[in-house]
Amino acid sequence: MPTVEVPVRSRSRLAVAVLTGLSLLVAACGPGGTSPSAPATAAPSASLGGSAASATPSHEPIALKVGLGYIPSVQFAPFYLADQAGYYKEAGLDVTFRHGTDYDVIALVAKGELDTGLADGTSAIPAVSQGIPIRYVATIYGQFPSIVFSKASAGIAAPADLKGKKVGIPGRYGASWIMLQALLGSANLKPDDLQIVEYPDFGQGAAVAKGAVNAATGFVNNEPVQLELAGTRVTILRVDQVTPLPGNGLVVGVKTLAAKHDALAAFVAATLRAMAEVEANPEVGLDAAVKAVPELGKDRETQAAILAATIDVWRGPVQEANGLGTLDRDGWAKSIDYLGTLKLTPNKVTVDDILDPSLLPAD
Repeated sequence: MPTVEVPVRSRSRLAVAVLTGLSLLVAACGPGGTSPSAPATAAPSASLGGSAASATPSHEPIALKVGLGYIPSVQFAPFYLADQAGYYKEAGLDVTFRHGTDYDVIALVAKGELDTGLADGTSAIPAVSQGIPIRYVATIYGQFPSIVFSKASAGIAAPADLKGKKVGIPGRYGASWIMLQALLGSANLKPDDLQIVEYPDFGQGAAVAKGAVNAATGFVNNEPVQLELAGTRVTILRVDQVTPLPGNGLVVGVKTLAAKHDALAAFVAATLRAMAEVEANPEVGLDAAVKAVPELGKDRETQAAILAATIDVWRGPVQEANGLGTLDRDGWAKSIDYLGTLKLTPNKVTVDDILDPSLLPAD
């Protein structure tokens, strides 16, 4: 079982503007960061390309530090399973997991302090636009996990129904804020058409449950699951059919990608193998998560529901057609264009500046 490092941070400190945070990351990366105009390895097909070479096991395993984001959770079951089943070891890898925030992962990957990690695609786009030297190499969430949720009794069935409603958000930043603006735009609404209530300590889910707000932003595998288990019917508004936005996936620093390419390809292949196994048999994933994080076993029903909701977002249409991990180039192109309308890409950036499919297994 790998080492699991959990830094102590207050999530309330995340309430900063995206570009402000990314500017700090640029400073953290120093002048050695690559320009977003320098293309990554081009994909030979519209959605999936490149061949992932396997790392050859040796007497000395290759150490990889992997940032999983947030806190240890059942949503990381494939990573825990790949470790416990020996898939990483078979590939000649010695994996250490670290947990922290999305922005921590991007900064640490860019500086080479993490070899790879999970990060949100809507954070990766502004980061590369700001010159932060990372590449997004494998999709984990094929569907965008940030959503707007409400009690079914609130009568919010479409984005237009949000007009005039009290909507809870952590702050005007990040993936959930981008998603909310996209939803509102589809109904010709703006944030000023709502009564926005900010919850810097991420208490918007409890606010919905108590009736303090009519709806809130959250994650499809978190707050709605909790409410449903408590006996409250929930309505969810998703952005996927409105504006393609890239969900969480693995990011790698440009220098690390060159230095540890084969080891990283082996890591991706082992992780995707475990994802397929968990998808086919969620109980295997749940057991792995409980073994890695024993306290999750105190309420297996809740954890099973969270895992089921997580599995549901692994595959979008492109992943359904081409397999787990596939990069949706067309969706990323549209996402880049949309983030440009929000002025989150101050420097021109293209799909090839951000994506590198060379770590994905060959067809």
